[in-house]
Amino acid sequence: MIPFVMYYLYQCEPNMSPSAPDHAGRMASFIATLLFGVAAITDFFDGWIARNFNLGSMVGRFIDPLADKILVMACLVMMVHLGRVPAWFVVLLLTRELSITSLRAIATQEDIEVKVSQAGKWKTAFQLAGLAGVMIHYTYPADWGLVSTTINYHEAGFGLLVLSMGLSIYSAVVYFYRFAAAAVEHEIKDGAG
Repeated sequence: MIPFVMYYLYQCEPNMSPSAPDHAGRMASFIATLLFGVAAITDFFDGWIARNFNLGSMVGRFIDPLADKILVMACLVMMVHLGRVPAWFVVLLLTRELSITSLRAIATQEDIEVKVSQAGKWKTAFQLAGLAGVMIHYTYPADWGLVSTTINYHEAGFGLLVLSMGLSIYSAVVYFYRFAAAAVEHEIKDGAG
């Protein structure tokens, strides 16, 4: 899905105001977000099926999170190109992701079990929802019968990305702490054995 999402995002004009009547950009953003959503939903079901029917594999455990991260990273980098998210914000998010992924690789190699915090799962949920919001980007009217309003998807999405950043930093600190504690315990066991 990544090349298709990138193709449609690349059709958008950089630095376009969310309120601009840019029909081509709105359609390209919507299609890219729809494809992003399909990728996220199929990824969820793929993991659910693998866990519940014991169909997991070593290749799947490696490729699945890697594909997820590449999709999110590609979209975030494209959001910088389009002027929808500041570069420093994306660099901070990517640094966190690469750091935690590296620690997980070390933990796996050394046979160290590190529990994932619930904050990390919430971070992912807010990050995906926020990314979808900044990908849609534009303002759209919303009519719920008694209430009519305009939704600025860029602002809503960026707000969720900021929330995910807070959870991202918190969960990274928790993971580093748990990794360090598990590594020390692992060293003690190896020294005693």
